[in-house]
Amino acid sequence: MSPDRFRLPKNFVPLFRRFPIIFYTGKWLVIASLIGVLTGSASALFLVSLDWATNFREAHRWIIALLPVAGFLIGCMYHYGGKDVDAGNNLLLENIHRPSTIIPLKMAPFILICTIATHLFGGSAGREGTALQIGGSIADQFTNLFRLRPRDRKLVIIAGIAAGFGSVFGTPLAGAIFAIEVILIGRLRYDALLPAFIASVVADLTTRAWQVGHTHYHIPFVPEISPLNLLCAVLAGCIFGICSIIFTSLTHYLGSVFKAQVCFPPLRPVIGGVIVVLAVFGTGTTRYIGLGIPVILESFSEPLPAYDFALKILFTAVTLGAAFKGGEVTPLFFIGATLGSFLSYFIPLPTALLAGMGFVAVFAGAANTPLACTIMAIELFGASCGVYVALACVVAYFFSGHRGIYGSQRVGQPKHLLYGRHAGKRLSDLRAEVKKRDWRKR
Repeated sequence: MSPDRFRLPKNFVPLFRRFPIIFYTGKWLVIASLIGVLTGSASALFLVSLDWATNFREAHRWIIALLPVAGFLIGCMYHYGGKDVDAGNNLLLENIHRPSTIIPLKMAPFILICTIATHLFGGSAGREGTALQIGGSIADQFTNLFRLRPRDRKLVIIAGIAAGFGSVFGTPLAGAIFAIEVILIGRLRYDALLPAFIASVVADLTTRAWQVGHTHYHIPFVPEISPLNLLCAVLAGCIFGICSIIFTSLTHYLGSVFKAQVCFPPLRPVIGGVIVVLAVFGTGTTRYIGLGIPVILESFSEPLPAYDFALKILFTAVTLGAAFKGGEVTPLFFIGATLGSFLSYFIPLPTALLAGMGFVAVFAGAANTPLACTIMAIELFGASCGVYVALACVVAYFFSGHRGIYGSQRVGQPKHLLYGRHAGKRLSDLRAEVKKRDWRKR
């Protein structure tokens, strides 16, 4: 046979060029689904391990006395073997802004083991940071596997963040929105919508397929929308925003104090662990350590005292400031829900509604993600509370200013014209500028 019979016509156009949308959709359907399955499975393992650690700790409370020992081991683990992944969530954000080397896969087992240890021995931390790092590190391994370009690598990491968030909380829509909203304050990455949604939904389905459940919350009554009720929601949002500032500022301040005063990193969680242990045995309760899910549920049923949210802020700020591993989000849920429950003594809205508003609004102010938090509230509590939680989240977001729990988060669109010079800067750089000005005044 003549070889000419196997030559392609001169006007031949490959299928992926003739129908680019089909090719693009198929590519991300495959990649994002793989990320979702792997991350969802890892989240299922993490959630089961976390439940075991919590139950074991509550049944054997003497183990809390070993928190400083666990802190030393966690510190040594990262100091000697994990310096390249110690930045955690900020490392993910930095690689989205400026892609560099592939995120090491060891980030996933490191953060998983150390977060479980933090909870097992009585630290006050969350789980979102762990889920994001697991998802982001797993996702980034596909960069070399599929030989992705830098622009696609950004989308892969965003998909991993979405998968981690959506699967660990059982909120796939909020997970996708969070991943595209958290990168830049005031701007969304619309080019990441497709991979983020696919990865988050698949990850959530995978976690559920492993028969791992999530906590259910209920707001039994939502009042009709009225000018007075909306004004109350705005007032509550202001208070939630101020609370997010207190939590963020205190956590960063204690972190800087530990770094400045303790030169050997593994000793920082030792000292922090001693403080937490003394506080636990001094108060005689484990109410303010771990995730605190029982207290969050309690806040939806009855008004709680003011010291609940205040003590949770202190316990969490010391734990995370001393470099224990975990996340900030579930403690923020605790802080916001208990604060909202307390506000029902003064604000004429139902206790459960205020608890639900605080649950997401304090997080919205601390993470600068009002849209994701609004969607999360609708997924968790139902659509009837949408207007109230949206108002609380947006007001808290504006009240928190350019502060946040993620130092590598950048200002895409300033929240106000007064902050116009902040555009393009990282939140950590803005904190450094404030410290420098304060030092000059002295």
